[in-house]
Amino acid sequence: MLNFRSPLVGDSAAMEAVFRTIEKVAQADSTILITGESGTGKELVARAIHENSPRAARPLVIVNCGAIPSELLEAELFGYLKGAFTGATQNRQGRFELANGGTLFLDEVGDLPLHLQVKLLRALQTRQFEPVGSSKTIEVDVRIIAATNRDLEDLVNQKAFREDLYYRLNVIPIRIPSLRERKSDIPQLVSHFVKQFNEATGHTVEAPAGEILEALMAYDWPGNIRELENLMERLVILKGQGTVDLGDLPHRIFRKYAEGRPQGDGALSAWEFPRMVLPKEGCDLKEIVAAFENHLVDQALARTGGNKNRASELLKMNRTTLVEKLRKRGMIITLGKKEEALIDAAMAPQI
Repeated sequence: MLNFRSPLVGDSAAMEAVFRTIEKVAQADSTILITGESGTGKELVARAIHENSPRAARPLVIVNCGAIPSELLEAELFGYLKGAFTGATQNRQGRFELANGGTLFLDEVGDLPLHLQVKLLRALQTRQFEPVGSSKTIEVDVRIIAATNRDLEDLVNQKAFREDLYYRLNVIPIRIPSLRERKSDIPQLVSHFVKQFNEATGHTVEAPAGEILEALMAYDWPGNIRELENLMERLVILKGQGTVDLGDLPHRIFRKYAEGRPQGDGALSAWEFPRMVLPKEGCDLKEIVAAFENHLVDQALARTGGNKNRASELLKMNRTTLVEKLRKRGMIITLGKKEEALIDAAMAPQI
């Protein structure tokens, strides 16, 4: 049972470990380094730490170090005086000063240029800095939480990240698992997001269940929680109400699930059919059906090594029907039954 408020969702063993760490570190002032792939929820972890800390009544200031041009990042972090550079028409506080008494979250800290890493290191060590264009030192009381989706140790070895800054940031490390490492949380996350977007839009879409949920859990989610959240938002907005159908899922998710389904039960569901959207101008149905039929026939022949007897059995059709279809495609010449039987026998696998 969690003894703190958290915007995070999940009860997998991997997330329980994260929750226990958050609970332990929230009351301390130690610097924290959150690592994990993009979209895993590193900012939510930072928010959970701040909101359950003694600093919760003070600001949580967020800086995305990868989203701000390097030539502007120093001014964003430490502020500047009027006239310090072209366009500096007035004094401006930096993010360090704005976070005074609270928490400064440095997202994607691995993207910091080397020349700024030196200044950040000093600010972390002394909690002091000088705004751009000023010689006056400002002192602040700020807790630092940093996050990155990059391997900082590898960057240190490449001389792209300062080793002393890495150790200064990595006082308490927290690794956020990817969604593929916590798939048991997907049903809970899906319900959470569907409810959230239903409330935001006034829609009444039911949370996916059954085969739809199986498909969502079969997918590896390279975009992690962010990708799942975006999909649930899309489904709620486009569906509006009722249940989600197989055809509502993106092809990448549908394909992954279809490939993992057991074969050979003789029944085709909507998963196995081509996911084609009818063009506005219409289409030639006979041509499309013929192409799909030829595709399956070719697979049957490939699987049986070209043996038409066994291929026709796989396709649940009469052998003469298969032969006629192949003849119309120009794939075989007219042979007598004896010659065709000899060819099939020669192509049959040897036991």
